[in-house]
Amino acid sequence: MEKIFRPNPNSFKNTFCVFQEESLDSINGLELQYDSKSGSKYYYTTAGMYRLSNHWGRLANSKWRLEPLDPEIESKTKLGFAPWTNFYPDNAVEELYYLEANYIKNTVNYQHKNNPKYDNKAILRTSFETTKRIKQIRNLLNLTSWAKYFDYDDLDVLRQQIINELIFTNKTLEEIKREIV
Repeated sequence: MEKIFRPNPNSFKNTFCVFQEESLDSINGLELQYDSKSGSKYYYTTAGMYRLSNHWGRLANSKWRLEPLDPEIESKTKLGFAPWTNFYPDNAVEELYYLEANYIKNTVNYQHKNNPKYDNKAILRTSFETTKRIKQIRNLLNLTSWAKYFDYDDLDVLRQQIINELIFTNKTLEEIKREIV
């Protein structure tokens, strides 16, 4: 009889992790190992964790994000998988996070500095500073009222210029805007 893999429950506290969405077939034959009070279901394997949930993002003392399938599935409840190596430490005081903008999808996300894709170019920030920059970038991506104060030929080029400065420098949004005018 095969022993069921059970990680230490405390190993998930204060962590950041990006899960990749998977089809529900992925958990066929796996035993449910934890059913949270909020309705999330957890399946552990030696390779990593499957989480079936209708809520992602901030979870108690952790930040877990789901990268959706392409094309996205309509269901609100989604299954995500993350290998154990993708769980990184999180706290409020260290500069652990950097930003990535996707100009094709018009999105911005934060990543952890321990992510193997981090190239040391984007500025690392605390979670508070990161959240503030994300809000600024989302406003730049989704609104146009801010642009009426600029003389520009292409709004998308202007957006990208400002957003790149927010990601790759410590300049404030006000400093960036003053330099562009």
